Amino acid sequence: MDQEIELIAEYVKRLLPLSSARLGDEYFYQSLPLCVIDAVYSIGVRYTGVQAVVARYCEKFRLPKVRKNRKHLPPKDEQESITAFYQKIEKIGAESMATKVFCNRQRTSTRSGILKADAVQRFARVLSEHKVQYFQDISRAADDESLEKSILSIPGQGSGVSLRYFWMLAGSDEFIKPDRMVLRFLESALSRPVSVHEAQNLLSGACDLLKKDHPNLTPRLLDHEVWKHQRDKPVS
Repeated sequence: MDQEIELIAEYVKRLLPLSSARLGDEYFYQSLPLCVIDAVYSIGVRYTGVQAVVARYCEKFRLPKVRKNRKHLPPKDEQESITAFYQKIEKIGAESMATKVFCNRQRTSTRSGILKADAVQRFARVLSEHKVQYFQDISRAADDESLEKSILSIPGQGSGVSLRYFWMLAGSDEFIKPDRMVLRFLESALSRPVSVHEAQNLLSGACDLLKKDHPNLTPRLLDHEVWKHQRDKPVS
């Protein structure tokens, strides 16, 4: 494992512009519900489509998308709460939410998957039940095993990729999103298949090595740079 982590670190040095690494706007959403929408809708699709879903929701309900000050969390009274969001979907209905608000009827999987709008509603309900309402609640919730178990039981959420990405969007620097982009990058670095469960330790380990030259680098930021690199690669 140590030798592979060194290989990944060297691969990163060759390919990624770490000196100019910067998180995208999605890591500075105004309210936690936008993190839920993004995390659920982003699996297995082009991210431009996810951005469109988030934008439609904000436009429909006249909500700000990105916070004005990236250095500080928005005050709670300037955020939409998770419960308010969940109750909104419950009133409108997941079916109508998918069709009329998100304008996206994607499902969590092609076989027996539920509407992603339905998964968003269930995700929000779990957070509400565990008293996670605002960004300020995230630090105490990330280690809640009961919350994690409930999220993973939602159809299409069993891999934990959406949940990890949700924590990242909500502010955690230590998680990565082991999606196909990250896995492909790691597989190219190591010339072997890499599993979802391996990816976190591999990329986090490489981040630790790279911090010698880039002290502000975090697993989350490194993940984002990997994702941008893979997104911009020419299709062969």
